[in-house]
Amino acid sequence: MSRPDLLQTGPMMGMIEAQLGELFTVHRLDAPDAEAMLAEVGSRIRAVATGVGSTGGGVRRVTDALMARLPALEIVANFGVGYDSVDAEAAGKRGVVVTNTPGVLDDEVADLTIGLLLATLRRIPQAERYLRAGKWPTGGFPLSPTLRDRTIGIVGMGRIGRAIARRLEGFGRPIAYHSRRPVADVPYAHYPDLKALARDVDALIVIVPGGPETDRMIDAEVLAALGPTGVLINVARGSVVDEPALIRALADGTIAAAGLDVFADEPNVPEALIGLDNTVLLPHVASATHVTRNAMGQLVVDNLAAWFEGKAPLTPVPETPVKGR
Repeated sequence: MSRPDLLQTGPMMGMIEAQLGELFTVHRLDAPDAEAMLAEVGSRIRAVATGVGSTGGGVRRVTDALMARLPALEIVANFGVGYDSVDAEAAGKRGVVVTNTPGVLDDEVADLTIGLLLATLRRIPQAERYLRAGKWPTGGFPLSPTLRDRTIGIVGMGRIGRAIARRLEGFGRPIAYHSRRPVADVPYAHYPDLKALARDVDALIVIVPGGPETDRMIDAEVLAALGPTGVLINVARGSVVDEPALIRALADGTIAAAGLDVFADEPNVPEALIGLDNTVLLPHVASATHVTRNAMGQLVVDNLAAWFEGKAPLTPVPETPVKGR
């Protein structure tokens, strides 16, 4: 029996690529002859695997235009919880299932978020640079802000938001959150108005999906509301923050500092951000551990395998719900 044809949009983890090679006939969208390949086999492609792999390579978007060239397409398996590189709404209209990898990375991202928050507030990278530069003998490192007097706001209260909040409870600090509607069984104060939340907290952690609904939701007005002692932490998507407005706010003291794991044009980070001393910048590593990335990769493969075994996929996204096969 011939293996189904699958389109891989870019580099993925070795363990994913090895299993895809066993289960499918794989065609690469990042190959030099991609256009000729699509013209030849596009009508046979039944699955797409997409997402950033361990190589850190870029991802070609799975757009409606691309799916139009794949008339036999049944499923798009995305590596990552965020799937804004896939036009899921268009996929749903075409009857194409989209899956992502939720659950397996929640704790890892939450752990990193707490680390990034503490590093930004206590200026841990700056203190290390001070020591390495040999400055300690000339005087102690300046006193830093603290978490001890902070109210923490979380923008988004999904799985990862709740995992972050549970960790913050251990620090004994007040927690509030913003979402479109209150989340059941969550004890924290709910703010339907984002600017009101920013005004009432001292640190704002952003963990919402990317996409048109959240595009640049953290804008100049929200940053002004956060204020001159406020700290912004973004572990969501670069698109949810108005990056030029953030750079201005950091440079002119509108807010105190920012810890960022994501950027608008990854992997290109503005020199203006890199040059600021009141930032902690990470290369999108919130889920980047061997254990978690392997679990995410296996879920990509398991979703595809389940589909072609005639079963419902394990983690379909809301835009393309699957009741069964």
